Amino acid sequence: MNIVVLDGYTLNPGDNPWTPVEALGRLTVYDRTGPDKIIERALPADVILTNKTPLTKETLAHLPNLKFISVLATGFNVVDVQTARKRSIPVSNVPVYGTDSVAQFVFALLLELCHHVGDHANAVKQGQWTANPDFSFWTTPLVELAGKTMGLVGFGRIGRRVGALASAFEMKVIAHDAVRGGAPDFSPFEWVSLDKVFRRSDVVSLHCPQTTENAGFVNQALLKRMQPHAFFINTARGGLVNETDLAEALNAGRLAGAGVDVVSAEPIRENNPLLKAKNCLITPHHAWATLSARKRLMGTTAENIAGFVKGKPVNVVN
Repeated sequence: MNIVVLDGYTLNPGDNPWTPVEALGRLTVYDRTGPDKIIERALPADVILTNKTPLTKETLAHLPNLKFISVLATGFNVVDVQTARKRSIPVSNVPVYGTDSVAQFVFALLLELCHHVGDHANAVKQGQWTANPDFSFWTTPLVELAGKTMGLVGFGRIGRRVGALASAFEMKVIAHDAVRGGAPDFSPFEWVSLDKVFRRSDVVSLHCPQTTENAGFVNQALLKRMQPHAFFINTARGGLVNETDLAEALNAGRLAGAGVDVVSAEPIRENNPLLKAKNCLITPHHAWATLSARKRLMGTTAENIAGFVKGKPVNVVN
């Protein structure tokens, strides 16, 4: 069985061996695959592993040997799952691997917005503390989270984990989700409308999937509902946000700060308006990428392939 990885570098840049997958077939790993190379490289594959390399209807039509696709991520919009279903090609994903890593990163962004640790550490190294007449100084407002409200849009695995961490910081948690599950173990907690999440929260954090219906839903109208001292966090998908509107809100002082690990086009383009927005932290889509999370991703991918080989595919999304 030929297993072809189209874009394996981010999963294994050298510290996360392919050993669990190698045991299941003849493995060929490409660090990256450009659009002009996809068909050529995928043609021999019985099994394709892809993260962000797209497998469109047109591409799939040129792959007669293909029997199984495993996406190296939770999101699977890079694959035309409808076409794959018509050809009886199961598509699996990795639904649980980065929950703790992403939730932790939400607070890395949030705490940096609250304390600007990096900026103050640099100020000390630049001599500002040495030259200061007082024993203590700060260059930005310092924010305490206890007693404030965390608003979550999307309350699945990651949203719930973020809520639990917020509760540990003694924050109130409110959430909006199209599908409401059971109430969480922590309190206080309240289900609210999308409008109320933005109106009532001191911090809004996105944890919902991107669909054709909600693309760009965080726009000027919704951002105007936020309190001017509030922070906005996005570790979900960049396309959920109208980035021009977010930049304008930050620059106009209608929002105190933002932290985003995802943008609409990745890698980020030079003309992205968030690059020049005030108090906007931008990180390179790596909230998911701790070694612990990538090892779990590798292990589940091997389980996906093994399940297919046994005739019992798991984590199938189509």
